[in-house]
Amino acid sequence: MAKLQNPNLAKIHRNYTVEEVADLFSVHKNTVRLWIKDGLATNDNKRPLLILGSNLREYLQGKRASAKRKCLPYEIYCLRCRTPKRPAENMVDFEIINGRTGRLIGLCPCCNNIINKYVGIDQLAHIQSQLDIALPKALKHINESNKPLVNSDFKK
Repeated sequence: MAKLQNPNLAKIHRNYTVEEVADLFSVHKNTVRLWIKDGLATNDNKRPLLILGSNLREYLQGKRASAKRKCLPYEIYCLRCRTPKRPAENMVDFEIINGRTGRLIGLCPCCNNIINKYVGIDQLAHIQSQLDIALPKALKHINESNKPLVNSDFKK
């Protein structure tokens, strides 16, 4: 999987060669050459190719912005498919984390991978109009059970 490069590593008032950019971002020189073919501006067409740091930073910020996918309130981002998806059968479970937040847990309809999304409890009413949310039920305390456990060794 491709690693996201941090655009802030490039100094904006410095010129870089292809090799220096490759070392700076820990990528191969051919990757930097592909970036140039893809639209990364160089100073001129003479050798060695020089890349202005501000152009490099703008290019990487643009690549990062184009890779982002905004989820709607009822969508959950699937890491395997790399797209926001509506959970399978529009069903999710809600797991409380603390007093104000929780986690929606569902299945991706394409790859059947588990997908998660952290939401505030105040957002549940809005999301519940689009998805079927299974809220947690209070568990019975073990002392309140009127039937003894099957694996107990009671001798009467």
